[in-house]
Amino acid sequence: MSLSRKRKKELRKLQDQAGKLWEAQQVLVGEAAAVARSAGEQLGHYNREHLTPTVQENYAKYAAPYVDKGVQTAQHVFNNRLVPAAGAVVGSAMSVWDAASDTRAKLASGRGLSLPDIQTLAKNAKKNSKQASKTFAKQMASVRPAPASKGIGAGGVIALLLGVAAAIGVAYAAWQTLRADDELWVADDPLRSPDA
Repeated sequence: MSLSRKRKKELRKLQDQAGKLWEAQQVLVGEAAAVARSAGEQLGHYNREHLTPTVQENYAKYAAPYVDKGVQTAQHVFNNRLVPAAGAVVGSAMSVWDAASDTRAKLASGRGLSLPDIQTLAKNAKKNSKQASKTFAKQMASVRPAPASKGIGAGGVIALLLGVAAAIGVAYAAWQTLRADDELWVADDPLRSPDA
């Protein structure tokens, strides 16, 4: 199947027009990408200059007092309730151990069983519980809490989500623009041959 010279000329002309249209589209896509990059940079600047300080300020204003109060309450309960209770339990256990050792020593020496002296047991329990509480408190004081992480916080996560949402919005707007222009570039009427 051979084409006439006129058809070949029309096809070359159509091919040239399609090439020019393709180049124009590539320029437009490049400009849309540049606008998207610029919008991303501006969003980053906005995040650093406005959003992050606002989130940090609101955290310090509203959440930090409650967090600090919770930490102080936990330390108070630990130091004033848990440590003395643990000391009392350990002291009582040591007193029972001492009483068992005394009874074993009496049986070994042939003195036989006798009722334990309650006052001596109470005195030993009190002494052992104080000593255990002090030792436990010293050991717990030497344990330092883990340092706060310097990673991304709640404000950073929120800013990141807003940045991603803005980038998606810019990409969607660019896509809609290109899609709408694409409909404008395609003619509704069929192509006519040029009048010679």
